[in-house]
Amino acid sequence: MPTLPTLDDIRAAREVIQGRVHRTPLLSSRILGERAGVRLSLKAENLQKTGSFKPRGVLNKLRHLSADDKRRGLVTISAGNHAQALAYGAATEGLHATVVMPAHASVLKVAACRAYGAEVVLGGTMHEAFERVHRLRDARNLTLVHPYDDPHIIAGQGTVGLEIVEDLPDVDAVVVAIGGGGLISGVASAVKLSRPGARVFGVEPEGAPTLWTALRRHAVTRLDSIDTIADGLTAPMAGELTLAAVQRFVDEIVLVSDAEIREAMKAVLQYAKLVVEPAGAAGLAALLCGRLRVEPGARVAVVLSGGNVDWQVLQSLP
Repeated sequence: MPTLPTLDDIRAAREVIQGRVHRTPLLSSRILGERAGVRLSLKAENLQKTGSFKPRGVLNKLRHLSADDKRRGLVTISAGNHAQALAYGAATEGLHATVVMPAHASVLKVAACRAYGAEVVLGGTMHEAFERVHRLRDARNLTLVHPYDDPHIIAGQGTVGLEIVEDLPDVDAVVVAIGGGGLISGVASAVKLSRPGARVFGVEPEGAPTLWTALRRHAVTRLDSIDTIADGLTAPMAGELTLAAVQRFVDEIVLVSDAEIREAMKAVLQYAKLVVEPAGAAGLAALLCGRLRVEPGARVAVVLSGGNVDWQVLQSLP
């Protein structure tokens, strides 16, 4: 089984992706911070290329594929943001990418994948989509680029954590939303290995408690059902690597409701003037609702993981 990336691996990933992605800003938000009783900073990955953090991991993974792996073509499974990132990364290198997406995938994200030139295979639930991607890989002899359970993907996502610690060296806590766990695995590794005293919190929707469940059962667990507005957090199971990373580096995982996520989307739009998708607002929701055990006045960084939100979802905000 592959091992978790080291701090050196994450630093090497930064060299690979440097100049190909944005170093996104870490923005202060006094009003939102006062509501939560902390000194708040927002890591604006919603302003990243393709609208989410995902190209960091994808571009690092592509760097480590062989020429034959690339020639055979790439395939992945994603509700949207990883699919967009792979489509974008493949386009920059002249590679063919096939992305398998569930029927509930955002129309905006599906259109973006096609615009980047990817072949989109659409339909079914997330569980069915995971099964389909393995069938396609085997039938067409494609190279699977896993959305989260891969050391090169995790190392690439870890560059978000490096940037947070560099821009806020005295950070007390970092808050990260969780889908399959690739982002929090990389960020938590980078933060804890750079600043061991900082705490790292994970946040999942009540309707998709993937790693929350895995931690309690001490094993990767396939969810029977998924029901959340946060389409970017709908992985039906964690990975072996991401579970190991969370067990080692993450202090706590908490759950938030869809209503709380909507309120956080509205708050960050109103007070920080940032548009984020439901997955991108989940971490802020946990902070604003008092789910996280942080000291008053603590320096807290929340990762706004993506901004690819359909207009209909924005219209549904309270």
